[in-house]
Amino acid sequence: MQFFTSLRLKLFFYFLWAAFSVAGQTDYYPDYSWQIKSPLSLKINPVKLDTAIRFALRNETQTDTDLRVAVLKSYVNEPGYIILGPMKDRGKPAGVIIRNGYIAAQWGDIERVDMCFSASKSFLSTIAGLASDQKLIGNLNDKVNRIVDDRGLDGNHNSKITWKHLLHQTSDWSGCQFDLCDWADRPPKTGGIDDWKNRPLIEPGQQYEYNDVRVNYLAYLLLQVWRKPLPVVLKEKIMDPIQASVTWRWYGYDNSWVEIDGMRIQSVSGGGHFGGGMFINTLDMARFGLLFLRNGKWKEKSLISEDWVRSVYQGSDANPSYGLMWWNNKENALPGLPTEIFYANGYGGNYIVIDKAHDLVVVTRWLDSNKLGELMKLIVGAIEKE
Repeated sequence: MQFFTSLRLKLFFYFLWAAFSVAGQTDYYPDYSWQIKSPLSLKINPVKLDTAIRFALRNETQTDTDLRVAVLKSYVNEPGYIILGPMKDRGKPAGVIIRNGYIAAQWGDIERVDMCFSASKSFLSTIAGLASDQKLIGNLNDKVNRIVDDRGLDGNHNSKITWKHLLHQTSDWSGCQFDLCDWADRPPKTGGIDDWKNRPLIEPGQQYEYNDVRVNYLAYLLLQVWRKPLPVVLKEKIMDPIQASVTWRWYGYDNSWVEIDGMRIQSVSGGGHFGGGMFINTLDMARFGLLFLRNGKWKEKSLISEDWVRSVYQGSDANPSYGLMWWNNKENALPGLPTEIFYANGYGGNYIVIDKAHDLVVVTRWLDSNKLGELMKLIVGAIEKE
C-alpha cells in the first residue's frame, strides 16, 4: 500500500512539473537541423502563404547570373573600377520563412552558398557590436582615433570621425584604402574627377552617403581593435554558438592583406561592390536573423547585448531609415508593414527581414529589389489574427 501511495505522489509531482514546464516554455531555437511545422500549426493560412512563395519565385531579380558582368555593368561609371575580391555566379531565387523559430515555408536551394553583397554590412556591424559590448572601442560616440592610431584618421576632418559616424555611413571619411578611394565610389553624375576629389567635405554626422570604401575602412579599423581575423571573431562569437554550417566564408581583396603582431591577416570587405564580402547559404542567414529577432539571445546565452539589437533599428538623424548598417521601416519604405521591421539588404535582392511584431524572420535571395514590400505584405497577410 505504501508503495502505491509513493508511486501516486511521484506521478502527481511529475505531472505538476510537466504542466509548469509547458506553461513556462521558452522560445524554440533550432539545433543543427531545423524543425519544420505546418503553416496551420503556426497560425498561417497555407493558401495565402503559397501565394507569397509563388510571388517570390515569379519576381526574380534581373541581375545577371554572372555577377562579374553584373557589377561591371552597375559600376561602369566609377573611375578605375576594378574587381579585387572573389566572385561567384548567383543561384536562382531561394528563401525561407521562420515563425516562432520553426520553418513554415521554403523555396529554392536554401543550402546553396551565394554572395549576399551588402547584407555583409550587418555582419560587420555585429563585429562592432561585440567590440562595444566588450568595451574594446568605448562609446560609439567616441572618436575613432582615441582607440586606433592610423594615418587615415589624421587631419582636421577625419580626426573628428566617431564609430557611430562610420556605422551610420555619415562620416564623409576622405581617403584611399587598398587602392580604392572614397571619391570614386558612386561618384556624382556631374563634374569630373578633379571636382570629386576636391569636393568640400561635410561635417561628420550631417549627411548620409552609402559608400563601400568607407565601410571597408571600418572593417580595417575593427581588425586593428580585435587584432585577429574578423571571420574568426564572427565564427567564435556568433556563428558557432548559433550552430551555423561550416560553409560560409567572409572574404576581402587580393590586396587587403595587412600585418598585425607579425601575422598576415586579410581585412574583409563589407560587401561585394568590388568582389568579396560574405558568401553564405539561406539557412545560415536565417539563424543570424533569428538571433536578432530574439534580442541577441540564443538558447540560454546572450551572444550580443539587447541594447545593441535595439540600437540597430533606430536609424540616424541624417537617415532615419538606416542605422548601424541595418535598414528599418520608420519612414514607411515598406508601406502597410510594422515600423519596427528591420532588415539586412544586399545587391541583387538578398534580404534578412526581422519582424518582431509577428515573431517572423524572412530570408529571400535574388528577389527583384522593388518587390520586397509586396512580398512581406503577402507573408504578413497570411498570418491569422489572434
